[in-house]
Amino acid sequence: MHGLGNDFIFLNLIDSSKYDLQALAIKLCNRNTGIGADGIVLILPSEKADIRMRIVNADGSEANMCGNAIRCFAKAVYESGAISKESFTIETFAGTIIPELITENGKVKAVRVNMGEPHLSRAEIPMLGVNGTVINETLKIGAETFLITSLLMGVPHTMVFVDDLDQTEIIAIGKQIERNPVFPKGTNVNFVQVLNDHEIKVRTWERGAGSTLACGTGSCASAVASALTGQTGKQVTVHLALGDLYIEWIDNTVFMTGPATNVFSGEIEI
Repeated sequence: MHGLGNDFIFLNLIDSSKYDLQALAIKLCNRNTGIGADGIVLILPSEKADIRMRIVNADGSEANMCGNAIRCFAKAVYESGAISKESFTIETFAGTIIPELITENGKVKAVRVNMGEPHLSRAEIPMLGVNGTVINETLKIGAETFLITSLLMGVPHTMVFVDDLDQTEIIAIGKQIERNPVFPKGTNVNFVQVLNDHEIKVRTWERGAGSTLACGTGSCASAVASALTGQTGKQVTVHLALGDLYIEWIDNTVFMTGPATNVFSGEIEI
C-alpha cells in the first residue's frame, strides 16, 4: 500500500516473536532483491485499543508512528473486515491514534486521523540544549547555517523553510541534519516552501528511510511549524510530490486527511 507514494508492506497477524523484524524489513524493503518499500507494517491484536500497529523502517529501525502508514493501516483493516467501525482506535508506540474513515460503497476513499498534540519543548523532541521551544533557531551544518523549527509529532521532526524546493539539495542536507549530534535520537527533516497563508509544499528526508515521496507526520509538523512562525494559519493544504494532505490544528490537536491506496497483495518466501 502507499499513502501519496510513501509505501509499505503490510503483514497481517504474523507472530512477530518468530522473526528478526530488523532483518525482515531490510530484506523485504530492498527495491532490487525484495518487494521494495519504505517500511514494513505489522497488523496485530491489542489489549489497549481496537487493533495495534508496528512499523519497521527500511533500514531495520523501528518507528513510533507514521502518518501515511496509519491511513493505509486504517483502510486495510476496514476493507479486510478486521474492523467494522468507521472510527476506531489504533495502538502505536506513540500512543493511541483515532482514524475516521470516509467511505463510499464499502470502500475507503479518504482517512481523517486525529494525530494528537504537537510537543514543542526541546526535551520532548529530544534535542540537546537549554529547554524551551525550538522556533527559528540557528543550526550550523559544515560551512552552512540553517534556521530550523523542531517539534515532536509522534516522532521528532525538524523543519527548514526554503524559497524554492526544486533548488534545494534535500539528500545532502537532510542526511546531515538527521544525524546531527544535537538530536540524540535523530530527526526527520522537512523542507518547507510556503506558497500562501493556507498552502505549503513539503519534501521530507525521513529518519531511517531517506528521501520519501510523502510523510504524514512530517506534513503535520510542517503545518504546525508554518503556523508557529506566523507564515500560515492553522488549516493548510500540504502539496506533496504525488498529491495533497489537508492538515488542521484545532485546540492544540492536529488532524490529517488524505488518501490511502492498495497496490497489490501476495505471498513471498523468506
